[in-house]
Amino acid sequence: MQHRWFEALIGFVLVSLLLPASALANPPRALRGLLEPNEKVSISSQVPGIIQRVLVERGDKVKKGQVLVRLQSGLEKATVAVAQTRVEFGQRKSVRNQELFKKQLISINEKDEIETEIKLSLLELREAEERLALRNITSPIQGVVIERLHGPGDYVGEDAVLIVASIDPLNVEVVVPVSQFGSIRKGMRAEVRPEAPVGGTYIAKVVIVDRVIDAASGTFGVRLLLPNPSNKLPAGLNCDVKFLSK
Repeated sequence: MQHRWFEALIGFVLVSLLLPASALANPPRALRGLLEPNEKVSISSQVPGIIQRVLVERGDKVKKGQVLVRLQSGLEKATVAVAQTRVEFGQRKSVRNQELFKKQLISINEKDEIETEIKLSLLELREAEERLALRNITSPIQGVVIERLHGPGDYVGEDAVLIVASIDPLNVEVVVPVSQFGSIRKGMRAEVRPEAPVGGTYIAKVVIVDRVIDAASGTFGVRLLLPNPSNKLPAGLNCDVKFLSK
């Protein structure tokens, strides 16, 4: 019995000598993480109005600046048309009066008044076009529609109409035991393995390491950024995360 115990002790000592000290003190192991959108935006209208058409549905990919919702805009379109007509009339009037000015049939003051009227008409047109543009609700980010809150005929004010999430890159949120505090730093890389059926191994980079420990659980938070070109990976998946020393 003592002979076997002695052999086991010798074997443990040999293994300890062969392994690096870091592997014995802090053996690498996978932690559980969660893939989340890096940004989630509630999109509302800058002006109140009635929805004429919603151009996207839940799950649709959208680009930054893409029109998502159109509000009824009959009045604004008419205002633009009136302003455009005034500008065109002023320009024609200016051409005619250039000839009259050359012939000294109108004074410099009358010429200046006509040119000022054209400038004011152009400003009024620009204002009308800006008001019309506000009847289109656009996406401030590139992402995926995750919720549609209103439809055609609904009145909108300050309430959100759609919720869009950006999932390229993804945030990987990991809760780490306090025993590993100080061993994880910004810029470190980690292997991320999403759960089935997605699977695969991806490389992410640490961007946030919490400096406050949660006393109740003895843990702290770490966030990694995971590139997700073409939105291949969905948000909301659990994953295993293994931090790499190099």
